[in-house]
Amino acid sequence: MNNLSIKTAILSLFFMLSLSAFSQKDFQGKAIYQSKTTINMDDWGGQKMSPERKKMIMDRIKNRLEKTYILTFNKIESSYKEEEKLESPTAGGGRFGGMMSSFTPGTQYKNIKDGAFLQDQEFFGKQFLITDELEKLEWKISGETKQIGKYMCMKATAMKKVNKMDWTNMRRRNRAKNEESEKGEVKKNDSTVAIKKNPMDDIETPKEIEVTAWYTMQIPVSNGPGEFWGLPGLILEVSSGTTTILCSKIIMNPEEKEAIKKPSKGKEVTREEYADTVKKKMEEMREMYGGRNRGGGRRF
Repeated sequence: MNNLSIKTAILSLFFMLSLSAFSQKDFQGKAIYQSKTTINMDDWGGQKMSPERKKMIMDRIKNRLEKTYILTFNKIESSYKEEEKLESPTAGGGRFGGMMSSFTPGTQYKNIKDGAFLQDQEFFGKQFLITDELEKLEWKISGETKQIGKYMCMKATAMKKVNKMDWTNMRRRNRAKNEESEKGEVKKNDSTVAIKKNPMDDIETPKEIEVTAWYTMQIPVSNGPGEFWGLPGLILEVSSGTTTILCSKIIMNPEEKEAIKKPSKGKEVTREEYADTVKKKMEEMREMYGGRNRGGGRRF
């Protein structure tokens, strides 16, 4: 018997032993996840900043890059939301931090049986209810395993389409070409403000990215953090683009069970309709701040 067969046999045994705990009609679990996003400041115009300046900005937006989420789940439903906490007055990161806050997902609801996805989303003071089908990923399961806490996990990978409004996967477009273009700009005199294109024109989002997930058959529910699901066990770790989400704690059948409710407030839209709304708002902001730039005001 080879190593893969031995691992499969062991995981199958874990699965059989775990089934009794999940046979309860009112079964519920809660998983705590830590999310961390890395940012290359050079992709956001930071190549001209001093190391001290970069560090100061990263310290200010740290709370936007490191978050704690709670996944409450049963055999077919789940609710995934950010842990509520107080923010310091200086933790926003200025205008950039405010923009990231507007792109941060609200409570996400999944129904595995019905294939339903709902998201409670606030964007620039307006409430939306994103209603759509669960995205099905074509997972490829490898024989690679690793231990996460007390759980034996298996590795799976898939290619995922990227939401164009997902700022965590945005990157600078053809940096070398942009730098050459900037060198060619000439100011006529000190009193003339050079008219530059909007900085967001230099930003692009890849069409798809590879997702790596680690799931455990010791918790045989086809669920996971955020939009991720579809494996024969709870996903405890997932890396998608510049973001890694890792489970730090699991509570099985808590004494005080929490009702898993569908979000219901806000204007009902599909993901595509919501993306169009965000795009239009960003174009409005571009025109507004672009006009200020031409008038010598603050740059966006």
